[in-house]
Amino acid sequence: MPNQPNQINQLRERFISELRATFSDQEPRGLYAPIDYILDLGGKRIRPVVALLAAQMFGDEDLKQSMPVALAVEVFHNFTLLHDDIMDDSPLRRGQQTVHEKWDINTGILSGDLMLIQAYQHLCEVSNKTALPALLCTFNRVATGVCEGQQYDVDFESRDDVTIAEYLMMIELKTAVLLGGALEMGALSAGASQADADHLYAFGRLTGLAFQLQDDLLDTFGDSASTGKLQGNDIIRNKKTFLFLKAMELLDEGGREELNRLFSESPEDPTPKVARVTEMMISVGIPEEVARLRDEFQAKAYAHLDAAGGSTEVKKVLRALAESLLQRIS
Repeated sequence: MPNQPNQINQLRERFISELRATFSDQEPRGLYAPIDYILDLGGKRIRPVVALLAAQMFGDEDLKQSMPVALAVEVFHNFTLLHDDIMDDSPLRRGQQTVHEKWDINTGILSGDLMLIQAYQHLCEVSNKTALPALLCTFNRVATGVCEGQQYDVDFESRDDVTIAEYLMMIELKTAVLLGGALEMGALSAGASQADADHLYAFGRLTGLAFQLQDDLLDTFGDSASTGKLQGNDIIRNKKTFLFLKAMELLDEGGREELNRLFSESPEDPTPKVARVTEMMISVGIPEEVARLRDEFQAKAYAHLDAAGGSTEVKKVLRALAESLLQRIS
């Protein structure tokens, strides 16, 4: 077996080749060109790669059984990004114009709708037809969860009483369940038992939660040169992540009032605001609190990975991939 980074890169390149083979000059171009455009913008392709790895765990070495699952997962993921960009009125996606900016909103809605249909079409192309009912049930459950998570995210923007439990539920639905679903469906396509697939789903879901907490942490405390993100961007945008909610729980009454006030302001120069919020969070141990919960989720994730059957060598690759996601330079 190739070393772990090489195997991941090879799977990613194999998947990208298969994805691009789905592009065509199909008419009407106003419908299909935006789909090819967003699918070709790049990204880490983590979800399809873990679907393929999960299938390899249970013997699908040539990936013929699992490639349709990987395509379905990636097309669905990009469908959600396309519609999220419209909802957020985002001008850029991965450094390029978003679909609704390059074309228009109506095109973005319709092309996104077709992407959801295409995801089902890919899923129906799995060669292991006996697994198809379970695959469809899993896909429907995960897709519903993603939409619910997006709605909670929208709802929470106008609420001042969001709890930590509610925030964790939201990021689980919006981000983590699709990672878990990709692993579950990859395993099922290769003939894994539902019990083993459930363990891989839990591994992905918990890893997704840990990753989102790490992402929130790095947004505030990471080095921009290493993360590629503007430090303190969540603070600048008054985004109430786990860091804000935990700080509100741990600060005294005066601190809570100050933090609330700071998160109601949008100064032209946000530097003093970011510095003060960061100082307040450090004073009550927020970086340590986030790291503790992140590590708790990941330890549970690895326990589920260890409990699953299948190839121990592929498990090592999945563990290495999880580590690479979680241990970005802070």
